[in-house]
Amino acid sequence: MGTRPPSKRILDWDYGKPWYHGTPLKLKSIIRGSTITQDRNLARIFSHKPTLVSISDDGVIKHDGSLPGLLYRIDEAIQSNDVRPHPTSSMKWGMEWLTNRDLRVKMIDHTEVVDSERLSECEVMELMKKARASPWG
Repeated sequence: MGTRPPSKRILDWDYGKPWYHGTPLKLKSIIRGSTITQDRNLARIFSHKPTLVSISDDGVIKHDGSLPGLLYRIDEAIQSNDVRPHPTSSMKWGMEWLTNRDLRVKMIDHTEVVDSERLSECEVMELMKKARASPWG
């Protein structure tokens, strides 16, 4: 589970860096409450609509998504009051954010699932086993 940071980290965040959203859907905007990230690769992974995402200690992302997707860049300036850290993210703090308002997006890439990023059946079983053993599972 992500750790809750001191509020100073939110104030010091660089909101001016690009923000991304991945989905298999064709969009012109995303609605309030959508998940966005400044990690382009993570947004690409989310474009495949996974139910499980695993990030290793060295940053390798694997998932169980299977759909071709679309990668979007947020097409307007983001201010600190436009987003908030995802409160229930299991990822490192700051990787996932929720939008506080609808935002325009611009499609920047079509994505295909990369086989080497797919979780194997054994990896899925291991993740499920860890989740059941977790006090948060």
